[in-house]
Amino acid sequence: MLKSTTDIAFTPTVKAIQARLGSRASYAKLEQRGGWQDRITPELTAFIAERDSVYLATANAAGQPYIQHRGGPKGFLRVLDERTLGLADYRGNRQYITAGNLSENDRAFLLLMDYEHRQRIKIWGRASAVEDDAGLQSRLMPPGYKATVERVILFRIEAWDVNCPRHIPLMIPAAEVARRAEHYEARIAQIEAALAQLQRDGHR
Repeated sequence: MLKSTTDIAFTPTVKAIQARLGSRASYAKLEQRGGWQDRITPELTAFIAERDSVYLATANAAGQPYIQHRGGPKGFLRVLDERTLGLADYRGNRQYITAGNLSENDRAFLLLMDYEHRQRIKIWGRASAVEDDAGLQSRLMPPGYKATVERVILFRIEAWDVNCPRHIPLMIPAAEVARRAEHYEARIAQIEAALAQLQRDGHR
């Protein structure tokens, strides 16, 4: 059993490296305070609700890792209770690597990125692929989204942490860029119309 939630990532080998490179003392203090959180807070719920893209990492029985992108409308990743997340797994290229990995190794990891505000959250846990549950699929399927659901992925949180913003590139979603451009174009049109009216008034 883990002594601290950070033990899920800070193995003895990791701690030895931290000690050698000078960061062990600060993380030991974190452990003494209880480590990372293992329950979903209102702040995490709000962050999740704004995500339209996540990265899901799994590994097979041999330990070979695999990371897959999952996307959908904002909020496609749902909070089901204080420790459980769920998402509808849509049909894609039908390689089924994630589903296969989870069938033999339930350890999983989620990376949630907010490039616009340069924020990221790491979530460790265990996941399962649930098939033939129409009720759960209906609950997790975003209304009106054009995709075929093949299964549901349930993610049980064991620990999560807010990662530092350093080295995260600033990227603004295309839809937001278009919205801002439309706003500025409308404002420019207003200014041009006002200038044209002033020129007409000056020639009277």
